[in-house]
Amino acid sequence: MQRSTPRPTARLRRRASAVLVALGLAAGTAACTPADDAPEPARSRDVGVQLFQWTWDAIARECTDRLGPAGYGWVLTSPPQEHVRGEEWWTAYQPVSYRLESRLGTRAELAAMVDTCHDAGIDVVVDAVINHMTGQDEPGTGWAGSAYSHYNHPGTWSDAAGDFHHCGVPPADDIADYRDAYEVQHCELVNLADLATGRPAVQDRLVAYLEDVLSLGVDGFRIDAAKHMPAEDVAAVVERLPAGTRIVSEVIRGGGEPVVPEQYTGFGDVFEFAWGREATGMVRGGSLRLVTELGTGSSYLPSEKAWIFVENHDTERGGSTLAYPDGTPYVLANVLMLATGYGRPVVYSGYAFSDRDAGPEQDGDGAVLDAACPGDAGPDRVYADGEWVCQHRWRAVEGMVGWRSAVGDDPVGARWEDGDAVALSRGERGTVVVNGGDATLEARVPTTLRDGDYCDVLAGPATAAGPEGPDGPRCTGEPLRVEDGEVAVRVPAGSAVALHVGALAEG
Repeated sequence: MQRSTPRPTARLRRRASAVLVALGLAAGTAACTPADDAPEPARSRDVGVQLFQWTWDAIARECTDRLGPAGYGWVLTSPPQEHVRGEEWWTAYQPVSYRLESRLGTRAELAAMVDTCHDAGIDVVVDAVINHMTGQDEPGTGWAGSAYSHYNHPGTWSDAAGDFHHCGVPPADDIADYRDAYEVQHCELVNLADLATGRPAVQDRLVAYLEDVLSLGVDGFRIDAAKHMPAEDVAAVVERLPAGTRIVSEVIRGGGEPVVPEQYTGFGDVFEFAWGREATGMVRGGSLRLVTELGTGSSYLPSEKAWIFVENHDTERGGSTLAYPDGTPYVLANVLMLATGYGRPVVYSGYAFSDRDAGPEQDGDGAVLDAACPGDAGPDRVYADGEWVCQHRWRAVEGMVGWRSAVGDDPVGARWEDGDAVALSRGERGTVVVNGGDATLEARVPTTLRDGDYCDVLAGPATAAGPEGPDGPRCTGEPLRVEDGEVAVRVPAGSAVALHVGALAEG
């Protein structure tokens, strides 16, 4: 699910200007003087953030206030279509109609959010639920007032017209065997009415929905539950969208299953779920070096086709990956994801919960309340149920987003390992050192950075007037000296340091 629609020249110029301003702030280039002959920061923006269940108004503010300045490139939203009523998070994934009215906001608010994010240099990717409709056995009324029953959505779908798959007699319509590709793609996923996506009439209606969303300026789609549709059906829909529309498919890689991510790369990119699962075991087991090498084997999607993540809204509830309650291991996994060269990284940001079905906090009518990030957000905070965790703002995560923006697509080099600590450089633009051990690491680490004094961007952003005044270092913490291809570091247990060419300290 990816690509992006061409826009008028004026908008492109405005967004390009916003990108340069935002990345200059993220990398510290406005505050720091480059070392002799050092390369300029790359100013890339290949990191996305999933703001799970954030309202359109809250996303708009976040694009301007944090995402643009931090160096993020795009935001993934929750589904925008009308859905069933209920407090649970999964109600958003049970469509009732394709009206762009939901508990996250109105059509007008969605359009305004897209424009605001574009002005901040942020693309918008929308979660598109096109595999199924509701899973409710009893008739009801959706969020925007549309009537529905399980297999009848007036004005949209009708069982009598053959718009739904049936692979048996209910409840046998549910998938029973994930080793049977036909069942996976023609039976129901937990009672969700499965659309007959091979029918041209169904494809026409789905294309019309996606084109309507694109008319608001959206840049692309995450295709929810793509694994449960034949790849040729998804292709028949998304290949009719404008050239440049981003497409990234959700295809969970399962051991021995016949439906695999590689089947969906002909028309877009695909989430590589295996990255997060394997990184979880490696970080918990202290094998940080192996995390930096994930994706180099043939069992993974090619790097240019893979979107990777430490967690998403499903895995944090299923326990298959690390999640925010894991604290230090979770932070280190995010640092390593952003440091390595494989795939396109997606940072996750959600809310705290103890009941896996719990939705975000809502008002008396069921509308989601705007996200409000706590001022002391971080891995050491104890989050109450319903509180926004805002992982994308955590100091180490946000610092690494700026670091990755500075290094761009420079290749990984100058690897180093000492017990539970690892380091790597990216070209001549950046070096990161991660200490997964139980004791403070004090070492001289090889680096490809040019000689000079650098700020540790994980300690905090470089500023115009540092702790020693306007004539001293402009780092939040102590500057680190690179000399003769090495940097002397002191890294506390369970933390990291990151240096890049856009955050040099003034001596």
